[in-house]
Amino acid sequence: MGQPARCTARRRRLGAELRALREAADISPEEAARAIHGDRSKISRQETGRHRVTRLELDALLDLYRIQDEKLRHWLIALASEGSKRNWWRRHGEILRDGFKELLTLESDAARIATFQTQVVPGLLQTREYAAAVLAGSSEQLSKEKLQFYVDFRMKRQSIFDQERPPHYLCIMSEGVLHQQVGGRRVMAEQLRHLIAVSRPPDMTIQVIPFSQSAFTSTGGSFALYSYPDPLDFDVVQVAYLDGVLYLEEHETATKYRKVLDGLRASALSAQQSIELIASIARDLEHE
Repeated sequence: MGQPARCTARRRRLGAELRALREAADISPEEAARAIHGDRSKISRQETGRHRVTRLELDALLDLYRIQDEKLRHWLIALASEGSKRNWWRRHGEILRDGFKELLTLESDAARIATFQTQVVPGLLQTREYAAAVLAGSSEQLSKEKLQFYVDFRMKRQSIFDQERPPHYLCIMSEGVLHQQVGGRRVMAEQLRHLIAVSRPPDMTIQVIPFSQSAFTSTGGSFALYSYPDPLDFDVVQVAYLDGVLYLEEHETATKYRKVLDGLRASALSAQQSIELIASIARDLEHE
């Protein structure tokens, strides 16, 4: 028997969608297997991203699940056709419109998330008011309704920490993030207090690179590294740019960014020292 296929993020996303659609249609794995002339194990492998779904199989499954939404079908077809690709690009507008489930899958399936931030507190640690201020200041011209939707989505992402097995989370940020008064003094102070409240090493670790350290300037900007429990899953690197986000799944790339994280962590204050610094800045904001 051949080795199991390595699982890319997009193939994992497609599998999760197909399972959700099958269950919503109240279709058993055996029924689905008959539709593609396979067996239950094949459906299981497809739904976990371990087996490629051909176009003919996808059409048969979507017909069986009574999926008539053309936009949804086209999106799933695109996922299937690009399932083996390990690098892909999302412009910010595409992330806001189409990338929600993709991002949710990356985060909710991860065993460990490590991120480095140079400008703002990462979305998974943002308060509602801070998130609203960040999004309102983005290049996207958002209506009041869209802004509320995106803030709600950002808050929904944070539910991964309520899972039975939440990911270990490491956030390394430059000290400048703490001094940038996003949303004003009160909003920023509340955001800093929130960071203190959620910090619980080693499950949730926040470390700050002080102004006295300049090692991070060579990293090129903010990024995140998603690692998964199954060794057959590719790690995913998410790199932020001015007009979009690049996702990379090459092993060599993940190894490179892992080493960068190690260097950043060595330059950062300890978790305890970081929280003390955050508390000091919060007090200054509250009392000035």
